[in-house]
Amino acid sequence: MQQLKFTINGQHRVAKIENLVIAGWTGRDAAAVEHHIAELEAIGVARPRTVPCFYRVGVNLLTTETHLDMTGTDASGEVEFVLVSLPDGLFVGVGSDHTDRKVEAYGVTVSKQMCPKPVGPELWSMEELKDHWDQLVLRSWVTRNGKRELYQEGPVTRMLAPADLIGRYLNGGTTLPVGTAMYCGTQPVIGAIGGGELFEMELEDPVLKRSLKHAYSVRTLAYAD
Repeated sequence: MQQLKFTINGQHRVAKIENLVIAGWTGRDAAAVEHHIAELEAIGVARPRTVPCFYRVGVNLLTTETHLDMTGTDASGEVEFVLVSLPDGLFVGVGSDHTDRKVEAYGVTVSKQMCPKPVGPELWSMEELKDHWDQLVLRSWVTRNGKRELYQEGPVTRMLAPADLIGRYLNGGTTLPVGTAMYCGTQPVIGAIGGGELFEMELEDPVLKRSLKHAYSVRTLAYAD
């Protein structure tokens, strides 16, 4: 179990997370899904057997830390909305499915387990979002060699809606089990897939005029051999 401190409606609380799920290839539009699969194929990642698919990874990977250590330079982030089920309901955050791309080329499941999974320290209640969910926008920026560039941007409508994702994960169930966090798929990359020294992410709610933001720096560790 992982215990993380979150802020919800201005109040600080500790969430107990027992299961971490990474949903992949979650696009509503088949052409967009194919685009992302092609992006990954270009760097050697095999096509998925099913769409969408759900990877279970160690809950210890989930973190709100802002400084992360990675071995080598082959990992990169992906902005995603994150569903978090707590005893008093379903909440939404912004996170990054940071993944080792070199490892991903020979095993996606293994690659998902290789890196920490950053999530922002603030959550919104799904109840506040359900009537205008499709208006939300995801963005990310990457800084490489001191140059900051927009890396991803698009509406959450590119991914399956939360209720649809939960239903597919639970084979028809409607309630994400309490203590579960689920990363829900990402936007196409603007340009080439790659990491950097800083990754920033945002989930914008233009209706309520607010944003969830989080950023983390990456320190590259040298190989021992």
